[in-house]
Amino acid sequence: MALTVLKVKNAKHGRHVDGRGLCLLVRPSGARTWVLRMQLKGHRRDYGLGSAFDVSLADARIAAAELRRRVREGFDPVAERRRARMVVPTFEAATRACHEALGDGWKAGHHSRWLSGFERHLFPRIGKKPVDRVDSACVVEALSPIWLEIPETARRLLQRIGVVLDFAHVKGWVPEEVSLRAVRKGLPRQNYKRGHMEAMPHSDAPALMKKLVTAAPTLGREALRFTIYNAVRSNETRLAVWTEFDLEKAIWTIPAERMKAGETHIVPLSPPVVDLLRKRWDQRTSDTGLVFSKNGKKPISDMTMTKLLRDHGFATVTVHGFRSTFADWAAECTEFPKEVVEKALAHKVPNKVEAAYRRTDFFEKRRSLMKQWADHLSKCEPAVHTAIAEPIWAHAAS
Repeated sequence: MALTVLKVKNAKHGRHVDGRGLCLLVRPSGARTWVLRMQLKGHRRDYGLGSAFDVSLADARIAAAELRRRVREGFDPVAERRRARMVVPTFEAATRACHEALGDGWKAGHHSRWLSGFERHLFPRIGKKPVDRVDSACVVEALSPIWLEIPETARRLLQRIGVVLDFAHVKGWVPEEVSLRAVRKGLPRQNYKRGHMEAMPHSDAPALMKKLVTAAPTLGREALRFTIYNAVRSNETRLAVWTEFDLEKAIWTIPAERMKAGETHIVPLSPPVVDLLRKRWDQRTSDTGLVFSKNGKKPISDMTMTKLLRDHGFATVTVHGFRSTFADWAAECTEFPKEVVEKALAHKVPNKVEAAYRRTDFFEKRRSLMKQWADHLSKCEPAVHTAIAEPIWAHAAS
């Protein structure tokens, strides 16, 4: 039998049914609450409609009818209540949470540099905005200043923003999936062709090395010299740790997980590189930390070496391009076989059959090659080798 105003007023402890799922729930404490019992997605649930002291019987019936109508249209009161209780993080906090959660499956180099673009270009603009407020218009506004200036970085950031917003959706911070397909329509067309990294002519490299040596020593300059001497990728320099080096044997062993090809790479170190590392060792903050770092924990920025090139008047040259400089020099000025040069660059052998039969890493030939490269770079470089009576340190290569 349906409830009346008098029955509501005099109802004792228990559940009192009005009809169509609407009930008055009276607790032992005397609290009286209107609830609507409904079946939703195969589960029977009670949905509170407010206190009977504040909501009359007539208003409770109206509220119940309205909630039933909304549920028929697809409304989920449980999810809505959960969202209302949830604290939505800022875009920066969501990005860092995404990086932390997904980063274990990434290569070390990718993991370390994934956040840098956000920190430099996006967090200052939209970092404090709640992540559920970040939409296509917001992304267009954030990327506009860099879209034409540094197009490749901008495109990479657009893709990573999509990863963050998908992660936020899965976490429940963003109620619906956000499509960024319209973002490019709100930005000017990029007249950009992907090609080889611009390289410096090998005849100009000694002059640059002289500038780096004679200028005031900095962490970035030492990292750039080290990168050029070894013809390695900038990330392999930035994330190098002391336990990878054996200075007694002049060897640097880069583990497979840090290499693009996924294979361990052993680099023979030329005398100038060993000297450079011994000086870095004297300034270390950790016996096992990063070599090119102020505190041994945080690597230098991926833009540090690029900025140095610009500051020295080489705005169009890239750090990665020095690998091409090295390859051009080796082809034009030495008699070393191409296979030795390719191995020095840690390039994977494209032919699988050839790779299977190639059992040597040309280490001794590569040691000679890297020494000649160092001699070439030192043509204009003053003699700065450090005289050390005996080795001050050597780690066993891991």
